[in-house]
Amino acid sequence: MPQFRLSEAARLLGVSDDTVRRWVRAGQLTATDDAAGRKVVDGAQLAGFARAQATAPDDPSAVGRSARNRFVGLVTEVIADKVMAQVELQCGAHRVVSLMSTEAVRELGLRPGVLAVAVVKATTVVVETPEGSS
Repeated sequence: MPQFRLSEAARLLGVSDDTVRRWVRAGQLTATDDAAGRKVVDGAQLAGFARAQATAPDDPSAVGRSARNRFVGLVTEVIADKVMAQVELQCGAHRVVSLMSTEAVRELGLRPGVLAVAVVKATTVVVETPEGSS
């Protein structure tokens, strides 16, 4: 089973090492000692904790859709020519880039600072693991 040092867990959760140590002291995460005597968190437990801690902003579009992958964020950049545009959103820690028509950008009023929702419905999602992580 994969194990993560507290500093690695902190990086994966987007918090400080001290925050992870506080969660361990409070009993929210369980840490054990690895063979080298370092505090580690079980990967499966960390995954469950990450899911429970994740809070996405409410989807402001209030539209029902079959796509489950919705990323609420702010438009950070729009690069457009006469026909096509590249729109970048910052959705939490994630940067999402979309290519669309310039006409769609105008119709949606997309410009830096606008709240938007990136909806992803894909038949192919590539999943990679770092070497030695399994």
